[in-house]
Amino acid sequence: MNTQNNQQSDEIEIDLVEMLGLLVRKIPLMITVGLMAALLAFLVSKFLMTPTYQSTTKVYILNKQDSSNVAYSDLQMGTQLTKDYVELIQSRFVLEEVIERLGLDIGYEELKSKVSVTTPTDTRIISVTVEDSDPVMAMKIANAIREAAAVHITNVMDIEAVNVAETADMPTVKSSPSVGRMTLLGGILGVLIVAIVAVIGYFTDDTIKTAEDVEKYLNLSTLVQIPLNEDEKKGKKKVKKK
Repeated sequence: MNTQNNQQSDEIEIDLVEMLGLLVRKIPLMITVGLMAALLAFLVSKFLMTPTYQSTTKVYILNKQDSSNVAYSDLQMGTQLTKDYVELIQSRFVLEEVIERLGLDIGYEELKSKVSVTTPTDTRIISVTVEDSDPVMAMKIANAIREAAAVHITNVMDIEAVNVAETADMPTVKSSPSVGRMTLLGGILGVLIVAIVAVIGYFTDDTIKTAEDVEKYLNLSTLVQIPLNEDEKKGKKKVKKK
């Protein structure tokens, strides 16, 4: 049993060495394909994909008891209520009012996909971020959502006020696509494709090429190797050409 296990482990080591050797031989092809894929990703992200911009506004929500002494339990309850505020900001009532106010030619679901609402941990500050291909429109939508949501939250939650912590500004730098990141990912993907194809080809290739393969797979010893003479080599080349 020990002898068989040793033989199997030896075969595994030989297979790994052969596979690594195959990958090493494929390095020039990996580099070539990786560079081509990186160039393609660069061209697509630079010239074909539509850039988008993000504009963010922030609000701070005050409960009625905040005007006097604020207890820790009140702060904790206010933090828990921020989840309710997030749902109200993304509600159909608020977004449809923004659509009507700005005269947008989009529906509620499409506008909702452009809006993301986040709350930093242990705070009642709510960030509303809008992503759009037009930086000016992204700013206008963010501010309009803040204004409509302030009125809606005040009426529904019966709170004192929704204060503006930060107004939305017009973004000057696009948020996506990231040309550098996509170029890098394209290069890595090209290298991985070549490596995966090479490994699959290695595992599916069961042809015997050398005397070592005969001994390894057939458990037979080769007594002699007969090299091809020049006429046979020429004949094989002619057959390949035909």
